[in-house]
Amino acid sequence: MENRSSFTGKLGFVLAAAGSAVGLGNIWRFPYLAAKYGGGIFLLVYLILAVTFGFSLMVAEIALGRKTGLSAIGAFNKLNKKFKFVGVIAAIIPIIIFPYYSVIGGWVTKYLAVFVSGGAKAAANDSYFTDFIAKPAEPLVWFAVFIGITAVVVMLGVEKGVEKVSKLMMPILVILTLFIAIYGLFIPGAMEGFLYYITPDFSHFSATTVLAAMGQLFYSMSLAMGIMITYGSYMKKDVNLESSVHQIEIFDTGIAFLAGMMIIPSVFAFSGGDEAALGKGPGLMFITLPKVFDSMPGGSIIGAAFFLLVLFAALTSAISLMETIVSIFEDKLNFGRKKTCLLVLAGTFILGIPSSLGFGVLGNISVLGLSILDMFDFVSNSVLMPIVAFLTCIFIGYVLKPQAIIDELEVSAPFKAKKLFTVIIKYVAPVFIVLILISSILDVLGIFKI
Repeated sequence: MENRSSFTGKLGFVLAAAGSAVGLGNIWRFPYLAAKYGGGIFLLVYLILAVTFGFSLMVAEIALGRKTGLSAIGAFNKLNKKFKFVGVIAAIIPIIIFPYYSVIGGWVTKYLAVFVSGGAKAAANDSYFTDFIAKPAEPLVWFAVFIGITAVVVMLGVEKGVEKVSKLMMPILVILTLFIAIYGLFIPGAMEGFLYYITPDFSHFSATTVLAAMGQLFYSMSLAMGIMITYGSYMKKDVNLESSVHQIEIFDTGIAFLAGMMIIPSVFAFSGGDEAALGKGPGLMFITLPKVFDSMPGGSIIGAAFFLLVLFAALTSAISLMETIVSIFEDKLNFGRKKTCLLVLAGTFILGIPSSLGFGVLGNISVLGLSILDMFDFVSNSVLMPIVAFLTCIFIGYVLKPQAIIDELEVSAPFKAKKLFTVIIKYVAPVFIVLILISSILDVLGIFKI
């Protein structure tokens, strides 16, 4: 594609890609899983997997994008027409994720507005969240606000929109996370939760710890959904790809670590050390944490800062999801960015309506016992993403060959980890990915619980 947009340099690329990786998965999913799977031991396993498995997959995807200058479908098609279908599946994933992710982004936007307007006390009420999401109209309005903000940034383009906003949001996000994390440690009883979080207890180690950490890696690092291929296609050839990936991982894992440090000690302190109080997902962010903020001196201000942080994290990921979808349609339709953005915006709103209404008007609809939103989440994250990751490893390991990726990296600098990369892509990653896929499906069917 001629005159393709690009990032101005390494910093712009790293912050935009890190912004994509840092999202709701880091802020609420990582702390929940860390608490559930033994705190420090989960953290240790996750860090080891991030610098080996996660590193190799991210390098592969970014290199595919930079090598071809195309988004997922075009990249696979250009390298081997028989594997175009992998790009198609990868392209479908953000189209599934973006609408329901933006519904949750709308909830975050609503809570920020509540805390800023002095409604912290009301938000701490047990039924506040469930009453809100059960309404037919209000969640749709906040959902529309969230995707509207996202669309404005994407419409501005890669350099003026995605890169500029990432350069502003990412440092603010880091500062806010650090501030709230350190503040929370001074709450009486918080240090017990902090020690649980950072001290590895090998008696808690099991195969399910590894599988859970691996699953979180996909979710957290924007792998196997075409995003890193798209961002790689905007990357200049003289940028050091290997060191860029290391820096993205430091950002992503650092924010996840700080989110755990921010949430686990605080909830420990206010629940008397009850790990069950860390409840999953929305229950943690929208029900438990407002109670924590309500109990704090200056809780309204801390709560507003927290939901501003979460909104920034949600927006950076939503921007990357929408950018990926827009890039795919731009490559295929040649409509121009603004027209494509408006098309994606309209489609996203229509596709997001069932997820938004799934806790109210459509609350009686379920698939395998999952709500509409949870069903979309399961299909995209637990089924399609492992399938794409597995096929990508097979394609690079045995069809394209790892040397093609190594050559792409060495255009800008020597690839120091090429032996590790080759072993993981060819032998280690495919086995682990198949195990994740099987265990996820058995888990939702109730045959085997992770």
